[in-house]
Amino acid sequence: MTGNAQPRNNALVRAGARVTVRQRPTPVPAAGELVVATEVAGLCGTDIQILRGSRKESASVLGHEGIATVVSVGEGIRDSFSPGDAVVINPTHPNDPGFLLGHNVDGLLQRRTLVPATATRAGLVLGLDRRPEAELAALVEPLAVVNYALRALSRFRPSTLLVVGDGTIGQLAVRSAARWATTVKRTVLVHHGESGRQWTLRSGLPPDDSLVDGEDMTGVLREGPVGVLLATPRESTGPCLERVLRSVGDGSVIDVIGGVPPGLTVKSLPGTDLAGIRAANLAGRPDVPLTAERTATTGSRINLFGHRGVSNAHLGTAVSELVRSPERYRELITHIGDLEYASRIMSDLARGNERIADGRRVIKLAVRVSPTCRKGDD
Repeated sequence: MTGNAQPRNNALVRAGARVTVRQRPTPVPAAGELVVATEVAGLCGTDIQILRGSRKESASVLGHEGIATVVSVGEGIRDSFSPGDAVVINPTHPNDPGFLLGHNVDGLLQRRTLVPATATRAGLVLGLDRRPEAELAALVEPLAVVNYALRALSRFRPSTLLVVGDGTIGQLAVRSAARWATTVKRTVLVHHGESGRQWTLRSGLPPDDSLVDGEDMTGVLREGPVGVLLATPRESTGPCLERVLRSVGDGSVIDVIGGVPPGLTVKSLPGTDLAGIRAANLAGRPDVPLTAERTATTGSRINLFGHRGVSNAHLGTAVSELVRSPERYRELITHIGDLEYASRIMSDLARGNERIADGRRVIKLAVRVSPTCRKGDD
Protein backbone atom coordinates (compact mmCIF):
# COMPACT_ATOMS: atom_id res chain seq x y z
CA MET A 1 0.00 0.00 0.00
CA THR A 2 1.83 3.09 -1.22
CA GLY A 3 1.19 6.65 -2.31
CA ASN A 4 -2.32 8.02 -2.30
CA ALA A 5 -3.96 5.07 -4.01
CA GLN A 6 -6.92 3.69 -2.11
CA PRO A 7 -6.80 -0.12 -1.79
CA ARG A 8 -9.75 -1.97 -3.22
CA ASN A 9 -11.98 -3.31 -0.52
CA ASN A 10 -13.12 -6.75 -1.56
CA ALA A 11 -15.80 -8.07 0.77
CA LEU A 12 -17.96 -11.15 1.12
CA VAL A 13 -21.41 -9.61 0.94
CA ARG A 14 -24.48 -11.70 1.73
CA ALA A 15 -27.93 -11.46 0.22
CA GLY A 16 -30.10 -14.13 1.80
CA ALA A 17 -28.26 -17.43 1.58
CA ARG A 18 -26.04 -16.25 -1.27
CA VAL A 19 -22.57 -14.84 -0.63
CA THR A 20 -20.52 -13.06 -3.30
CA VAL A 21 -17.28 -11.10 -3.46
CA ARG A 22 -18.04 -7.45 -4.18
CA GLN A 23 -16.23 -4.14 -4.25
CA ARG A 24 -17.09 -1.78 -1.40
CA PRO A 25 -15.87 1.73 -0.59
CA THR A 26 -12.73 1.72 1.50
CA PRO A 27 -13.62 3.19 4.92
CA VAL A 28 -11.83 6.22 6.33
CA PRO A 29 -11.69 6.43 10.13
CA ALA A 30 -13.28 9.34 11.96
CA ALA A 31 -12.25 10.39 15.46
CA GLY A 32 -11.86 7.39 17.73
CA GLU A 33 -12.16 4.88 14.88
CA LEU A 34 -9.80 2.37 13.33
CA VAL A 35 -9.59 0.72 9.95
CA VAL A 36 -8.07 -2.74 10.06
CA ALA A 37 -7.01 -5.21 7.39
CA THR A 38 -8.17 -8.73 8.15
CA GLU A 39 -5.35 -11.21 7.75
CA VAL A 40 -7.20 -14.46 8.46
CA ALA A 41 -10.84 -14.83 9.51
CA GLY A 42 -12.83 -17.87 10.52
CA LEU A 43 -16.28 -19.07 9.54
CA CYS A 44 -18.36 -19.70 12.65
CA GLY A 45 -21.37 -21.94 13.14
CA THR A 46 -23.46 -18.85 13.91
CA ASP A 47 -22.47 -17.46 10.50
CA ILE A 48 -23.92 -20.57 8.87
CA GLN A 49 -27.10 -20.20 10.93
CA ILE A 50 -27.41 -16.58 9.73
CA LEU A 51 -27.01 -17.68 6.11
CA ARG A 52 -29.61 -20.41 6.58
CA GLY A 53 -32.05 -17.89 8.08
CA SER A 54 -32.31 -19.41 11.55
CA ARG A 55 -30.72 -16.29 13.05
CA LYS A 56 -31.85 -12.82 11.97
CA GLU A 57 -28.94 -10.37 11.86
CA SER A 58 -28.46 -7.11 9.97
CA ALA A 59 -24.77 -7.12 9.00
CA SER A 60 -24.09 -7.51 5.28
CA VAL A 61 -20.57 -8.82 5.97
CA LEU A 62 -20.15 -11.65 8.45
CA GLY A 63 -17.06 -12.66 10.41
CA HIS A 64 -16.19 -12.09 14.07
CA GLU A 65 -13.21 -14.44 14.39
CA GLY A 66 -9.67 -13.67 13.32
CA ILE A 67 -6.60 -11.47 13.48
CA ALA A 68 -6.22 -8.13 11.72
CA THR A 69 -3.65 -5.41 11.22
CA VAL A 70 -4.25 -1.73 11.87
CA VAL A 71 -4.20 0.23 8.60
CA SER A 72 -5.31 3.74 9.62
CA VAL A 73 -6.12 5.49 12.88
CA GLY A 74 -8.61 8.27 13.59
CA GLU A 75 -7.95 11.35 15.68
CA GLY A 76 -7.80 10.91 19.41
CA ILE A 77 -6.40 7.38 19.58
CA ARG A 78 -3.12 7.72 17.68
CA ASP A 79 -1.18 7.34 20.90
CA SER A 80 -2.80 3.95 21.38
CA PHE A 81 -2.63 2.41 17.89
CA SER A 82 -0.28 2.59 14.91
CA PRO A 83 -0.47 1.20 11.38
CA GLY A 84 1.02 -2.28 11.39
CA ASP A 85 -0.18 -3.24 14.86
CA ALA A 86 -1.53 -6.78 14.99
CA VAL A 87 -4.88 -6.89 16.81
CA VAL A 88 -7.83 -9.05 17.73
CA ILE A 89 -11.23 -7.39 17.81
CA ASN A 90 -13.38 -8.57 20.70
CA PRO A 91 -16.74 -9.01 18.93
CA THR A 92 -19.01 -8.57 21.96
CA HIS A 93 -19.51 -5.18 23.62
CA PRO A 94 -20.25 -5.40 27.35
CA ASN A 95 -22.49 -2.31 27.38
CA ASP A 96 -23.49 -1.36 23.83
CA PRO A 97 -25.86 -3.83 22.13
CA GLY A 98 -25.39 -1.82 18.93
CA PHE A 99 -21.93 -3.34 18.51
CA LEU A 100 -21.79 -7.04 17.82
CA LEU A 101 -19.13 -7.62 15.19
CA GLY A 102 -20.31 -9.60 12.20
CA HIS A 103 -23.90 -9.60 13.48
CA ASN A 104 -25.20 -6.02 13.55
CA VAL A 105 -21.90 -4.39 12.52
CA ASP A 106 -20.10 -5.46 9.34
CA GLY A 107 -17.47 -8.03 10.18
CA LEU A 108 -14.03 -9.28 9.20
CA LEU A 109 -14.77 -11.14 5.97
CA GLN A 110 -13.55 -8.16 3.96
CA ARG A 111 -10.18 -6.59 3.28
CA ARG A 112 -10.86 -3.42 5.25
CA THR A 113 -13.12 -3.23 8.31
CA LEU A 114 -14.11 -0.08 10.18
CA VAL A 115 -13.92 -0.46 13.97
CA PRO A 116 -16.26 2.16 15.47
CA ALA A 117 -15.40 4.42 18.38
CA THR A 118 -17.75 2.59 20.72
CA ALA A 119 -15.48 -0.47 20.39
CA THR A 120 -12.18 1.37 20.81
CA ARG A 121 -13.51 3.30 23.82
CA ALA A 122 -14.56 0.03 25.45
CA GLY A 123 -11.09 -1.44 24.94
CA LEU A 124 -12.28 -4.13 22.55
CA VAL A 125 -9.20 -3.87 20.33
CA LEU A 126 -6.53 -6.14 21.81
CA GLY A 127 -2.96 -5.60 20.64
CA LEU A 128 -0.83 -8.72 20.09
CA ASP A 129 2.85 -9.11 20.89
CA ARG A 130 2.81 -12.62 19.42
CA ARG A 131 0.69 -14.19 16.72
CA PRO A 132 -0.17 -17.85 16.26
CA GLU A 133 0.42 -19.57 12.94
CA ALA A 134 -1.56 -17.73 10.28
CA GLU A 135 -4.57 -20.04 9.84
CA LEU A 136 -4.84 -20.68 13.59
CA ALA A 137 -6.02 -17.07 13.87
CA ALA A 138 -9.45 -18.45 12.99
CA LEU A 139 -9.49 -20.32 16.31
CA VAL A 140 -8.64 -17.45 18.67
CA GLU A 141 -12.18 -16.35 19.49
CA PRO A 142 -13.78 -19.83 19.78
CA LEU A 143 -10.88 -21.06 21.90
CA ALA A 144 -11.36 -18.02 24.16
CA VAL A 145 -15.02 -19.05 24.57
CA VAL A 146 -13.88 -22.55 25.55
CA ASN A 147 -11.37 -21.11 28.02
CA TYR A 148 -14.12 -19.16 29.78
CA ALA A 149 -16.42 -22.19 29.79
CA LEU A 150 -13.89 -24.71 31.13
CA ARG A 151 -12.62 -22.35 33.81
CA ALA A 152 -16.20 -21.80 34.95
CA LEU A 153 -16.99 -25.53 34.98
CA SER A 154 -13.78 -26.26 36.87
CA ARG A 155 -15.10 -24.47 39.97
CA PHE A 156 -17.39 -27.49 40.43
CA ARG A 157 -14.50 -29.99 40.07
CA PRO A 158 -16.16 -32.30 37.54
CA SER A 159 -14.69 -35.75 36.97
CA THR A 160 -16.37 -36.18 33.58
CA LEU A 161 -16.68 -33.55 30.86
CA LEU A 162 -19.69 -34.11 28.61
CA VAL A 163 -19.55 -31.97 25.46
CA VAL A 164 -22.71 -31.88 23.36
CA GLY A 165 -21.97 -30.63 19.85
CA ASP A 166 -19.16 -31.70 17.52
CA GLY A 167 -18.42 -28.39 15.81
CA THR A 168 -15.45 -26.15 16.46
CA ILE A 169 -16.35 -25.39 20.09
CA GLY A 170 -16.88 -29.05 20.94
CA GLN A 171 -13.66 -30.18 19.32
CA LEU A 172 -11.68 -27.39 20.99
CA ALA A 173 -13.15 -28.27 24.39
CA VAL A 174 -12.01 -31.88 24.12
CA ARG A 175 -8.49 -30.82 23.11
CA SER A 176 -8.07 -28.15 25.78
CA ALA A 177 -9.79 -29.87 28.72
CA ALA A 178 -6.47 -31.04 30.12
CA ARG A 179 -5.24 -27.42 30.14
CA TRP A 180 -8.16 -25.72 31.84
CA ALA A 181 -10.28 -28.42 33.52
CA THR A 182 -7.66 -30.32 35.47
CA THR A 183 -10.06 -32.41 37.59
CA VAL A 184 -11.58 -34.01 34.48
CA LYS A 185 -10.62 -37.65 34.09
CA ARG A 186 -12.88 -38.54 31.18
CA THR A 187 -14.15 -36.63 28.14
CA VAL A 188 -17.30 -37.53 26.22
CA LEU A 189 -18.26 -35.89 22.93
CA VAL A 190 -21.83 -36.17 21.60
CA HIS A 191 -22.03 -35.76 17.81
CA HIS A 192 -24.88 -34.60 15.61
CA GLY A 193 -24.51 -37.65 13.37
CA GLU A 194 -22.37 -40.65 12.50
CA SER A 195 -20.22 -38.80 9.93
CA GLY A 196 -19.13 -36.40 12.66
CA ARG A 197 -18.26 -39.25 15.00
CA GLN A 198 -16.18 -40.92 12.31
CA TRP A 199 -14.23 -37.69 11.76
CA THR A 200 -13.54 -37.47 15.48
CA LEU A 201 -12.45 -41.11 15.76
CA ARG A 202 -9.97 -40.60 12.91
CA SER A 203 -8.56 -37.42 14.46
CA GLY A 204 -5.33 -37.23 16.39
CA LEU A 205 -6.87 -36.26 19.74
CA PRO A 206 -10.24 -37.98 20.14
CA PRO A 207 -12.25 -37.92 23.39
CA ASP A 208 -12.42 -40.92 25.69
CA ASP A 209 -15.95 -41.68 24.50
CA SER A 210 -17.80 -40.67 21.33
CA LEU A 211 -21.59 -40.80 21.02
CA VAL A 212 -24.17 -39.80 18.44
CA ASP A 213 -27.11 -37.67 19.57
CA GLY A 214 -29.91 -39.94 20.72
CA GLU A 215 -27.66 -42.68 22.08
CA ASP A 216 -27.87 -43.43 25.80
CA MET A 217 -25.43 -41.23 27.73
CA THR A 218 -25.80 -42.77 31.18
CA GLY A 219 -23.34 -45.59 30.57
CA VAL A 220 -20.43 -43.21 29.95
CA LEU A 221 -21.30 -40.81 32.77
CA ARG A 222 -20.20 -43.14 35.55
CA GLU A 223 -17.82 -40.74 37.28
CA GLY A 224 -19.49 -37.67 38.77
CA PRO A 225 -19.98 -34.90 39.14
CA VAL A 226 -20.45 -34.21 35.44
CA GLY A 227 -19.59 -30.92 33.79
CA VAL A 228 -21.64 -30.33 30.65
CA LEU A 229 -20.74 -27.97 27.86
CA LEU A 230 -23.78 -27.51 25.60
CA ALA A 231 -22.35 -26.28 22.29
CA THR A 232 -25.34 -26.68 20.01
CA PRO A 233 -27.13 -24.55 17.41
CA ARG A 234 -29.97 -22.60 18.98
CA GLU A 235 -32.66 -24.79 17.42
CA SER A 236 -31.09 -27.85 19.10
CA THR A 237 -30.43 -26.35 22.53
CA GLY A 238 -33.78 -27.23 24.09
CA PRO A 239 -33.99 -30.89 22.97
CA CYS A 240 -30.31 -31.53 23.79
CA LEU A 241 -30.62 -29.94 27.22
CA GLU A 242 -33.67 -32.11 27.93
CA ARG A 243 -31.74 -35.27 27.10
CA VAL A 244 -28.78 -34.18 29.23
CA LEU A 245 -31.01 -33.49 32.23
CA ARG A 246 -32.36 -37.04 32.03
CA SER A 247 -28.81 -38.44 32.10
CA VAL A 248 -26.83 -36.49 34.72
CA GLY A 249 -27.08 -36.69 38.48
CA ASP A 250 -26.83 -34.54 41.59
CA GLY A 251 -24.18 -31.83 41.60
CA SER A 252 -23.77 -31.70 37.85
CA VAL A 253 -23.13 -28.33 36.21
CA ILE A 254 -24.31 -27.29 32.75
CA ASP A 255 -22.96 -24.41 30.67
CA VAL A 256 -25.30 -23.36 27.87
CA ILE A 257 -22.90 -21.94 25.30
CA GLY A 258 -25.15 -22.53 22.31
CA GLY A 259 -27.81 -20.06 21.32
CA VAL A 260 -31.10 -19.88 23.22
CA PRO A 261 -34.29 -18.80 21.43
CA PRO A 262 -36.31 -16.20 23.34
CA GLY A 263 -38.80 -17.85 25.69
CA LEU A 264 -37.18 -21.29 25.50
CA THR A 265 -38.25 -23.65 28.28
CA VAL A 266 -37.64 -27.35 28.88
CA LYS A 267 -39.99 -29.72 30.68
CA SER A 268 -37.36 -30.93 33.14
CA LEU A 269 -36.78 -27.38 34.44
CA PRO A 270 -40.26 -25.85 34.60
CA GLY A 271 -40.37 -22.09 35.00
CA THR A 272 -36.67 -21.64 34.24
CA ASP A 273 -35.78 -18.63 32.07
CA LEU A 274 -32.91 -20.11 30.07
CA ALA A 275 -32.41 -17.03 27.92
CA GLY A 276 -32.21 -14.86 31.04
CA ILE A 277 -29.69 -17.18 32.71
CA ARG A 278 -27.49 -17.08 29.62
CA ALA A 279 -27.81 -13.29 29.25
CA ALA A 280 -26.61 -12.73 32.83
CA ASN A 281 -23.02 -13.37 31.72
CA LEU A 282 -21.94 -11.11 28.86
CA ALA A 283 -18.55 -10.43 27.27
CA GLY A 284 -16.70 -12.41 29.91
CA ARG A 285 -18.28 -10.48 32.76
CA PRO A 286 -18.46 -11.36 35.54
CA ASP A 287 -15.24 -13.38 35.44
CA VAL A 288 -16.93 -15.98 37.65
CA PRO A 289 -20.25 -16.49 35.84
CA LEU A 290 -23.51 -16.10 37.68
CA THR A 291 -24.97 -19.57 38.21
CA ALA A 292 -28.52 -20.70 38.96
CA GLU A 293 -29.26 -23.70 41.16
CA ARG A 294 -32.25 -25.73 40.07
CA THR A 295 -33.85 -29.07 40.88
CA ALA A 296 -34.90 -30.93 37.75
CA THR A 297 -38.07 -32.98 37.59
CA THR A 298 -35.78 -36.04 37.71
CA GLY A 299 -34.92 -35.00 41.27
CA SER A 300 -31.32 -34.08 40.48
CA ARG A 301 -29.94 -30.78 41.76
CA ILE A 302 -28.30 -28.94 38.87
CA ASN A 303 -26.07 -25.89 38.59
CA LEU A 304 -26.90 -24.01 35.40
CA PHE A 305 -25.31 -21.06 33.65
CA GLY A 306 -24.65 -19.72 30.19
CA HIS A 307 -22.72 -16.91 28.57
CA ARG A 308 -22.26 -14.92 25.40
CA GLY A 309 -18.89 -13.50 24.47
CA VAL A 310 -15.55 -13.31 26.27
CA SER A 311 -13.18 -10.81 27.82
CA ASN A 312 -9.88 -9.62 26.39
CA ALA A 313 -8.14 -11.77 29.01
CA HIS A 314 -9.78 -14.88 27.56
CA LEU A 315 -8.71 -13.85 24.05
CA GLY A 316 -5.14 -13.33 25.27
CA THR A 317 -5.10 -16.75 26.91
CA ALA A 318 -6.34 -18.33 23.68
CA VAL A 319 -3.58 -16.64 21.66
CA SER A 320 -0.97 -17.89 24.13
CA GLU A 321 -2.34 -21.44 23.95
CA LEU A 322 -2.26 -21.45 20.14
CA VAL A 323 1.31 -20.13 20.15
CA ARG A 324 2.36 -22.65 22.80
CA SER A 325 0.74 -25.80 21.39
CA PRO A 326 -0.23 -25.34 17.72
CA GLU A 327 0.00 -29.08 17.09
CA ARG A 328 -3.07 -29.69 19.28
CA TYR A 329 -5.26 -27.56 17.06
CA ARG A 330 -3.96 -27.59 13.47
CA GLU A 331 -6.16 -30.39 12.17
CA LEU A 332 -9.30 -28.48 13.17
CA ILE A 333 -8.52 -26.10 10.28
CA THR A 334 -10.06 -28.35 7.66
CA HIS A 335 -10.50 -25.81 4.86
CA ILE A 336 -8.28 -22.87 3.82
CA GLY A 337 -8.82 -20.40 1.00
CA ASP A 338 -9.28 -16.84 -0.15
CA LEU A 339 -12.48 -14.80 -0.33
CA GLU A 340 -13.59 -16.35 -3.61
CA TYR A 341 -13.10 -19.84 -2.19
CA ALA A 342 -14.96 -18.85 0.98
CA SER A 343 -17.90 -17.49 -1.01
CA ARG A 344 -18.39 -20.86 -2.67
CA ILE A 345 -18.03 -22.84 0.55
CA MET A 346 -20.38 -20.56 2.47
CA SER A 347 -23.03 -20.64 -0.24
CA ASP A 348 -22.83 -24.45 -0.36
CA LEU A 349 -23.15 -24.75 3.43
CA ALA A 350 -26.10 -22.36 3.45
CA ARG A 351 -28.02 -24.63 1.09
CA GLY A 352 -27.36 -27.91 2.90
CA ASN A 353 -27.99 -29.33 6.33
CA GLU A 354 -24.62 -31.06 6.64
CA ARG A 355 -21.28 -29.34 7.15
CA ILE A 356 -19.61 -30.95 4.15
CA ALA A 357 -17.58 -29.02 1.56
CA ASP A 358 -15.24 -30.33 -1.13
CA GLY A 359 -16.12 -33.80 0.06
CA ARG A 360 -14.76 -33.19 3.56
CA ARG A 361 -16.33 -32.32 6.89
CA VAL A 362 -15.97 -28.64 7.78
CA ILE A 363 -14.72 -28.04 11.29
CA LYS A 364 -13.18 -24.63 10.66
CA LEU A 365 -12.79 -22.68 7.44
CA ALA A 366 -9.87 -20.23 7.64
CA VAL A 367 -10.20 -17.42 5.11
CA ARG A 368 -7.05 -15.65 3.93
CA VAL A 369 -8.30 -12.12 3.40
CA SER A 370 -5.35 -9.69 3.15
CA PRO A 371 -1.58 -9.95 3.06
CA THR A 372 0.04 -8.99 6.34
CA CYS A 373 0.57 -5.22 6.70
CA ARG A 374 3.79 -4.23 8.43
CA LYS A 375 4.81 -1.19 10.41
CA GLY A 376 5.16 1.83 8.19
CA ASP A 377 2.67 0.64 5.54
CA ASP A 378 -0.09 3.13 4.76
